[in-house]
Amino acid sequence: MTRTFVPLVSCVALYKAFGAKQVLRGLDLDVRRGETLVILGGSGSGKSVLLKHMNGLLRPDRGEVLVAGENIAQLAEVDLGPIRRKVGMLFQMAALFDSMSVLDNVAYPIREAGQVSESKIRERVDQLLEVVGLRDAALLMPAELSGGMRKRAGLARALALEPEVMLYDEPTTGLDPVVAQKINVLIRDLQQRLGLSGVVVTHDLHCAFHVADRIAFLHDGRIAFVGTPEETRRSSQPILREFLDAAA
Repeated sequence: MTRTFVPLVSCVALYKAFGAKQVLRGLDLDVRRGETLVILGGSGSGKSVLLKHMNGLLRPDRGEVLVAGENIAQLAEVDLGPIRRKVGMLFQMAALFDSMSVLDNVAYPIREAGQVSESKIRERVDQLLEVVGLRDAALLMPAELSGGMRKRAGLARALALEPEVMLYDEPTTGLDPVVAQKINVLIRDLQQRLGLSGVVVTHDLHCAFHVADRIAFLHDGRIAFVGTPEETRRSSQPILREFLDAAA
């Protein structure tokens, strides 16, 4: 029997240009419910641009971005709130508010959503900090955190509204190998424990092969290859092979 996969996020015939530079050129890609999909590609290939289309931070010039069947490319900014509850994002530099403690950073989206008591907010924050291994860091300020701790605090904040899918923009960039591996393990653990779908943009092959259920290779504005990690390793697709050999 053929297994049917249900996409949680679908990019359909996506085009995006910045001035004269065409970044996405009719790109098609599905993110299956419950999987972690890694997007590989060279510097400047448009990986982060693609990621930011998946939660409406960027709008396509043409094409559709479907989240749980709804085309968010047609939504006004004011209508994107419910979508962004479904789609959390860990930014490359974590994007914490420097003037707020870790506790207040993680609590911020819950407070913005409203109608939750402070005691419930603190309970939720404590749970999230436990999940990401920052139980004792609630009262620290971002300046007091290491790079890995900042990433984990940003991840706790992104999880605050219980998204269905997490977007990770270069989650191991700038981290030493030991801390990077802890982030890789955490991404995989969150998928397994919480049932999260994930999309990981990275050029770190160790991260890619550790966390991925499938790997997509972005080249020249289109997806040139999609497959499992094992299919990726065995692939003879010339552009992908060149990238893997050079990165290794």
